[in-house]
Amino acid sequence: MSNYTYYFKKSCRMCGDTSLKKGMALTPTPPGNDFLKQSELHFDEKKYPLDLYFCENCCHIQLGHVVNPKILYQKNYTYVSATSSEFVNHLKNYANNMIERFNLKSGSLIIDIGSNDGTTLSFFKDLGLKVLGIDPAKEIAKKATNTGIETIGDFFNFELACKIKNKYGSSKFITSHNACAHIDDLLDVIKGVEYCLDDDGVFVIEVGYFLDVYENIWFDTIYHEHLDYHTVAPFEKLFARVGMEIIDVERINPQGGSIRIIAQKKDGQHSRSPNVDKLIEFEKKQGLDQILILQEFEKKISEVKKKLYKLVSTLKEGGKIIAGFGAPTKATTLMAHFGLDKNMIDFIVDDNPLKQGLFTPMAHIPVLSPKALYSRKPDYVIILAWNFAEPIMKMQEKYSREIGQFIIPMPTPLVR
Repeated sequence: MSNYTYYFKKSCRMCGDTSLKKGMALTPTPPGNDFLKQSELHFDEKKYPLDLYFCENCCHIQLGHVVNPKILYQKNYTYVSATSSEFVNHLKNYANNMIERFNLKSGSLIIDIGSNDGTTLSFFKDLGLKVLGIDPAKEIAKKATNTGIETIGDFFNFELACKIKNKYGSSKFITSHNACAHIDDLLDVIKGVEYCLDDDGVFVIEVGYFLDVYENIWFDTIYHEHLDYHTVAPFEKLFARVGMEIIDVERINPQGGSIRIIAQKKDGQHSRSPNVDKLIEFEKKQGLDQILILQEFEKKISEVKKKLYKLVSTLKEGGKIIAGFGAPTKATTLMAHFGLDKNMIDFIVDDNPLKQGLFTPMAHIPVLSPKALYSRKPDYVIILAWNFAEPIMKMQEKYSREIGQFIIPMPTPLVR
């Protein structure tokens, strides 16, 4: 492992400028996905700051403190795309749409940066395209390769891009879903994309959209893996630094609210959609070009905290058993900042078998199979994986019909 656990980044990831100003701070936590075995509960967990900074040059919002990615992704990384059927459907539709829109021919090389378990690429492969995944979570990369999706277990950067192009040739289509927000040296990655991309190829990224985060008070999407909180305008500067340009952008629904940005090499064959300038103008109207947006955000979070803490503590004082549903990384931020510990939440259930039998970071709440809802019969279940609240409630309809009620924590705490 490299010789740092974390460091403070002084320059903006998008434009390289050093005019960063601190806008807000959340409760420091260990890595949100660093679940513990019973035998590890006595360990001293290292906590890292969660402070958001604003670039006064390009208006990009980012974490100031960077945790060594090897700590985040090569120790206990357990997130797999295929866990969520809703997200899998989104990826399937995405593959079909992109093949049709960009007329991708059988045998064309498709590269996915942050390919995880290969779910996205499997849909391209099924339609006759040649696929290559890159993902630093080595165990997950190995499993993907074993299921027929060739995956390099490493971090994508310019150096790796040179090796890939040398071995596989240029790519007609490079994609990345919810991975770019996790990358510290974004410029090096985009240089690698530009190098690997065919002259008439396209690069499509999907990233969480800060406007959705702000409007819905989804502050729990702020954790150490997410270094960046994206808006459209700063991407213009990032792509311009490597000779690329944005040709289209759209707001999409997965993961609580995202944007899909499509880019090509400068002066490529596709013309720029008016959507790009429209969304940049809209961002300005919403105040996303001012640091005040982060100060407003902090106030909104405090209001939700008061309401949820009051609701849960009142129920606990009444002797109620409260469980959590879902152990996503974001739950660590939410529970830490809102003070929801093992005195408030008795246990958590999660569909991911890799997390079952472990304990949450910091709060040390046990994670069990969803079957525990029916054997332990909690009075209330807080849906910590709030972005999948509707499908979870539908799937566990028997619980709400026969046993207890759900609590949706965000953006306004509700009992359902």
